[in-house]
Amino acid sequence: MAGCATSAVPDGARPPSAGAQQRPAGRAGVARDGADAVGGANASGVTGSAAQAGAAARRVADQAAENLAVAARVAAARRAAAAGLPHRAAALPAMSDRQLAGQRIIYSYQGLTPPAQLLRRIRNGQAAGVIFFAGNIASRAQIRQVAAELQRAAMSKRNPVRQPLLLMTDQEGGVVRRLPGAPFRSEKQVGEAAHPATAAATAGTGAGKNLLGAGLNVNLAPVLDVYRTAGNFIDEFGRSYSMDPNVVSALGAEFIKAQQVVGVGATGKHFPGLGSARRAQNTDERPVTLHLSVNNIRTVGELPYKAAIAAGVKLVMMSWAAYPALGSRRPAGLSSKIVQGELRQRLGYTGVTITDSMGAGALVHYGSTAHRSVLAATAGMDLLLCASERVGQGIEGLDGLLGGYRDGTLDKSAFRAAVARVIVLRATVGFPAPQP
Repeated sequence: MAGCATSAVPDGARPPSAGAQQRPAGRAGVARDGADAVGGANASGVTGSAAQAGAAARRVADQAAENLAVAARVAAARRAAAAGLPHRAAALPAMSDRQLAGQRIIYSYQGLTPPAQLLRRIRNGQAAGVIFFAGNIASRAQIRQVAAELQRAAMSKRNPVRQPLLLMTDQEGGVVRRLPGAPFRSEKQVGEAAHPATAAATAGTGAGKNLLGAGLNVNLAPVLDVYRTAGNFIDEFGRSYSMDPNVVSALGAEFIKAQQVVGVGATGKHFPGLGSARRAQNTDERPVTLHLSVNNIRTVGELPYKAAIAAGVKLVMMSWAAYPALGSRRPAGLSSKIVQGELRQRLGYTGVTITDSMGAGALVHYGSTAHRSVLAATAGMDLLLCASERVGQGIEGLDGLLGGYRDGTLDKSAFRAAVARVIVLRATVGFPAPQP
């Protein structure tokens, strides 16, 4: 899954282990550059290839004009936002309760075409963004067209939040890539390079340009876990820079800064650290408890986040493992002692928090998606990653938040503050220039 299990390689290969939430390597489907020509004749009755070519050209021109209009509306929204981004909950645009809840949901879907159900939610202001997996991507042109379609939907007059959607994927490097292309090196290979700081910055720049070129604006990377033993869960596929927390700190910060300069938001994961998990301790598949001392968690697992926060990391993804030494037996993303106490209060993080997959096996004892969503929001999670490739899962999460907001289970001031952080993030990540 997005945060924990290894991702599929775009060419169809994938690492041998498969978690319950691990996504398929790819699905059959042909990338299309546009809709098929309507059969045989144009409005004037002319038939044949010339008429079809003319119709196709008009569609391309119309699409380019629409893309430019979307970009202009986004630019205008950003200029307005620059005069006073909604840092305070009171500054939020007028929204219904349902729209407010929707601003905390990241959706997912199967196949190459966004479902109509998802587009309706986006147009109605009930979505913060979408995560993409290998099965959603046939080519760079195809996913860029999808991204443009989603961003056009977000500019609907029915949507009170006039900011770009958060369109995200996992592009860590090495075998953990959804898109073909950079970064080619795994984090471990970066850490072992002759000039690792340069390699980390190159990877961050490459990841940012790659995603932005495909129409995406958030990368669920870098992994900031400090692996403890060779071949363990996080090292099995080279997903950690080093066994030295200082090295992970330095290289993670280089990646973050280089990627975010390009305009793609970086996500440090998985707080407060999965580097001690054994190979079988896969939170995508089952509950995991890591019996570490407070000192070990803070001086090893959490250390890279100090550098990441100093580098301005825009998102932090929480681990679904449990850390009893920190005062809670719940998974980290459901524990206010870890989200609020460790990350926000102890380390001073003020950016956006995001869950790992809401369908992970680690949450098997925590009920439905709706119930898990309330628990995560209570703990202090801003965004809920509904990554089971079902739009319905995102709707279930939204309904859970909506119920908690209305019945008072969720503090309204804290809820609105979370939405405000998400909107600020949406205003500050890149929006690719439209292409015909």
